Amino acid sequence: MSRFPARCALLMLLLLPCGAFAAGLPSVTATPAAGGGTQYSLNVEVLLLMTLLTVLPALLLSMTAFTRIIVVLGLLRQALGTNQTPSNQILVGLAMLLSFFVMSPVLQKVYEQGARPYMDGTMSFEPALAAGARPLRGFMLAQVRDADLLTFAKIAGHGPYQTPDDIPFTVLAASFVTSELTTAFQIGFLLFIPFVVIDLVVSSVLMSMGMMMLSPMLVSLPFKLMLFVLVDGWSLVMGMLAASFHAAT
Repeated sequence: MSRFPARCALLMLLLLPCGAFAAGLPSVTATPAAGGGTQYSLNVEVLLLMTLLTVLPALLLSMTAFTRIIVVLGLLRQALGTNQTPSNQILVGLAMLLSFFVMSPVLQKVYEQGARPYMDGTMSFEPALAAGARPLRGFMLAQVRDADLLTFAKIAGHGPYQTPDDIPFTVLAASFVTSELTTAFQIGFLLFIPFVVIDLVVSSVLMSMGMMMLSPMLVSLPFKLMLFVLVDGWSLVMGMLAASFHAAT
């Protein structure tokens, strides 16, 4: 029984450094800012920044030009029949570079209207976030089809919107992704047509010559590559993808 007080004293000594460390941590506070927003402490801002970094891939896929571009490039590779050439890493790299090219005016506005005032201390976090999101909303609205927007608004149970600012962000994001997939498949259909024609011609010639054991895809692949190179296909496809996006209003 005499050992019990000694053990309690030893446990309290071990817990003293932990208590001192917790007491030295800065408190998490949120105070009203002068511009009508809320000024958070450094801990909350770091937490929000880390959360944003974790969802950054999803934002890149769903709210930028990346979705349309990567889908079209994937369909183009299938139309050529080159299997894994170019590789997935190359297609993703091309899609990201072209996405940055298309989104550069929008990103510049996001930086000037939201990020720079917040870093300079002239605007609190919430107004800066709203100001930075405004150019991105304008870009997404310029690409959204009216039918997709009405569909998701009906599913959400919302009435007609008087102004673009009244559209909830969830409805806008879902409509944007759906519109991007629809546009990407339309472009992919147009890209498939000349290569399908080459496959049909090669297949018909091989059938007429009685060479049924020879794969038509093996014979048509050089002709498709030659046609694609002669018409400067990569330049046409990349230029067409960049020009297919509407300017933000």
